[in-house]
Amino acid sequence: MDGLVEFRTADGAVVTVEAAEERSGSRLVSRGDGTVQATRTFEGALDGVRAAAESALRVFRDGSLKPDGVEIEFGVKLAAETGAFIAKGTAEGHLVVRLTWSPATPEASAAS
Repeated sequence: MDGLVEFRTADGAVVTVEAAEERSGSRLVSRGDGTVQATRTFEGALDGVRAAAESALRVFRDGSLKPDGVEIEFGVKLAAETGAFIAKGTAEGHLVVRLTWSPATPEASAAS
């Protein structure tokens, strides 16, 4: 286990997560129980991942495929200083996209 990081939410609740190891040469100082206080709020840490999800949804919804449903799955890691980032599940990265289409109903086909 890499360690624990406590994030505060905007309403003051505490979210404790298993943290990803920071890549920089410095180490954060933890409390006696090994927990590190995050430098961002929980919502702030997830801002970049939210922006990536919104962008990916735009690509698949606005393209020529026109799916009825779009499901995007990110592996997310949280770190005390860098916040959230998309985790790699393989050498390339971790992103699963599912596009779904419903069969046309007879009434919808007749109206076209």
